[in-house]
Amino acid sequence: MSHVFYSQRIGVNPNLNGLELQDVVELFVRVFNQFMSEGYFDEAFGFNCVDAGPITGNIKDVELDILLSVRKKYLWPIELYCKSYSEDDLLDIIEYLYQKVSKPIDGVMHSWGECGMHWEKFSKEDGQIEFKEKINTVLGHYRVKFELTDSGEVLHIPEKGFEAIFSAEIPSQDKNIINRINAATTSFRRHGASIDNRRQAVRDLADVLEYLRPQLQEHLTTKDEKDIFNIANNFGIRHHNDRQKTDYDAAIWLSWMFYFYLSTIHMVLRKKSHTD
Repeated sequence: MSHVFYSQRIGVNPNLNGLELQDVVELFVRVFNQFMSEGYFDEAFGFNCVDAGPITGNIKDVELDILLSVRKKYLWPIELYCKSYSEDDLLDIIEYLYQKVSKPIDGVMHSWGECGMHWEKFSKEDGQIEFKEKINTVLGHYRVKFELTDSGEVLHIPEKGFEAIFSAEIPSQDKNIINRINAATTSFRRHGASIDNRRQAVRDLADVLEYLRPQLQEHLTTKDEKDIFNIANNFGIRHHNDRQKTDYDAAIWLSWMFYFYLSTIHMVLRKKSHTD
């Protein structure tokens, strides 16, 4: 566990709730420059040799590659455009760099003019692991909580107290269940997820519960089991008609529904695995 410093412990630190976007961008740029200087992007973007000049990497035109993949201008060079980055821009460039980073493993030393290492062998997996760790440290300082995942997506960090349920293994071998749960959790946590995206995530979990309904009936009281589907069927989750009750705060309601359904699914699957 990281140390909590004095001003944070007593509640007087001016950034208790996290740093503003521009401060986080500055941290990101410094971390990126460190990776660049250590050769973690030499394979992708190339490097400069004091003798031979620019040595191209796998990507000849980084700006073009970003435009084709991210569909955005004014992200690269990072040093030039970082001060105008929006939150979306920062998270886009982080995801892009995660796809390109690779740790230098072996090469030859070019001592002339103190040029340094010319790396020839790289490990993408090791590079991504280290990049993710450093970037998540940076994102951990942001007032809006995100994390870079192993899949290379930046997602919202789960609400406090629910972290374990996202990292817990789904106790099922049924691909239909696993794929639905994974799709729902990713959709719910994705940066920029709309109310409709979150409603669809809850709907997907309700469908999983429908699939597991025989097991639900074994492990829940009849009233509890009916209440689960009453909420899904009559509160604008699974159906769209004039009988639906929708006069509620969707952001709060959908968040509660999502965690309630996800927890119920895990409970039923664990009960089922113990009886099989």
